[in-house]
Amino acid sequence: MTDAAELHADGLDEHPHLPVTRVGEAVLPTTSGTFRAVAHRQADGVEHLALVAGEIGDGHDVLVRLHSECLTGDVLGSLRCDCGPQLHAALDAITAQGRGVVLYLRGQEGRGIGLAEKIAAYALQEAGRDTVEANLDLGLPVDARDYTGAAAVLRDLGVRDVELMTHNPVKVRALEAHGIPVLRRRDLPVAQTSDNLRYLRTKRDRMGHRLPGVG
Repeated sequence: MTDAAELHADGLDEHPHLPVTRVGEAVLPTTSGTFRAVAHRQADGVEHLALVAGEIGDGHDVLVRLHSECLTGDVLGSLRCDCGPQLHAALDAITAQGRGVVLYLRGQEGRGIGLAEKIAAYALQEAGRDTVEANLDLGLPVDARDYTGAAAVLRDLGVRDVELMTHNPVKVRALEAHGIPVLRRRDLPVAQTSDNLRYLRTKRDRMGHRLPGVG
């Protein structure tokens, strides 16, 4: 097993207080419920969208999902990952709870390597490499995502500490390093298919994700 610490930079960069600007806000009705959509832009131009249910109030114990952009999974319904089902499960969960935030993080396609590079990595996976090996074969980091902007958006929304919907321990460490305590971690349903089973096993065995239901 490869230790997760060897694969990640814990979502941190050299700018621990990367500024974000709230650009716009509107009501967004969806199939999961009606949300307040709040758009933010980082100083480097990357944009993020927070879907907020209910009132943040005192900002304590807010149910939160940090969801990395995934065109193939979220939009096209790809079965190679579990991103789309996780997104919709998170939206349903905060609707049911009546309070929470799903933060959709742009610029994080393919764990931060980009769409074209993700497809190139898929080709290597079809030849037998796993998702970690494929990225490394391309000379890319296993996970290039940074969560500095995510923490800044949550602070702007008034979130002080969270119950985080994630299987990924790196997201927990990143938020806490940026001053947002994670009180609890909530698992999301795992959409296991014959197409993504090896991918899920790699995330569990090589990247430290908590996926107890994966065979």
